[in-house]
Amino acid sequence: MGQPVRTDDGRLLMAEEWGDPSGTPVVLFHGTPGSRVGTALPDLAARHPGFRFLAYDRPGYGESPRAPGRRVADAAGDTAAVADAFGIESFAVVGRSGGGPHALACAALLPERVRAAAVLVGLAPPDAAGLDWYAGMTPFNVREYGLARAHLDGRDPGGLERDLAARAAAIRQDPERLLDDLGADLSPHDRPIVADPRVRTVLLRTYREALRVSHHGWLDDCLAFVRPWGFDVASVAAPVLLWHGLDDAFSPLGHTRWLAGRIPGAEPVLVPGAGHFAAQYALPEVLRWLDGQGAGRW
Repeated sequence: MGQPVRTDDGRLLMAEEWGDPSGTPVVLFHGTPGSRVGTALPDLAARHPGFRFLAYDRPGYGESPRAPGRRVADAAGDTAAVADAFGIESFAVVGRSGGGPHALACAALLPERVRAAAVLVGLAPPDAAGLDWYAGMTPFNVREYGLARAHLDGRDPGGLERDLAARAAAIRQDPERLLDDLGADLSPHDRPIVADPRVRTVLLRTYREALRVSHHGWLDDCLAFVRPWGFDVASVAAPVLLWHGLDDAFSPLGHTRWLAGRIPGAEPVLVPGAGHFAAQYALPEVLRWLDGQGAGRW
């Protein structure tokens, strides 16, 4: 069940918690598009009783009203509000895919509260020096992010809006539509994972909830990723794990390599024979890593 949380500026976010009430708090950030109900496979808490999980719908997704013009950096304030609402002072952050930049924002901007951060198949900032941001990226994502840049620079201010509104309407009627759209870009390693009934159920559930009200969360995520994020990833001082499949084309491996070279002490875990959706299975490995960071003593 979701719980509404009010932010310092009066907005509402839909959040929820599950797992061990006395366990180590971990905030999970959903992908793009996504929602709080799609951050983990159903048995995660049962298999890892020492953790207390929190997640929330970013503005514009599910029941969290839109915050037009939001930046990646704004996730820090929203996450602090969610943690405060649940009586949590310090916590870890874990972001998968589109959630990765938002997890890094918290690690950079909430240094006294975030004890560790993990980014799974994440993105680098759009102004990453020396990185060809689109290299190795699927045509699906190249198109969406290209439309986002065209929106911001005025070349096609309505193109992304029209595209995502139409996609969201179709997915609202049939959530499998998004998986079908992605099908041509799936690597041979991703196809059996997306076909796994546990994974597929979670993906369809999160897409349905994410786009139930509008397409605005999807739109604002895309815009946030291609404009300045509002913080420097090099300022992250907490321990950071960077997990990436070597055959990922949705979030190219070059992004994680770039982050690993900029975040002091970041620990890259590069997995052969794994694509983008293999991150669905990676959370137990991340939780073991958190244990190694002394999570039980936080």
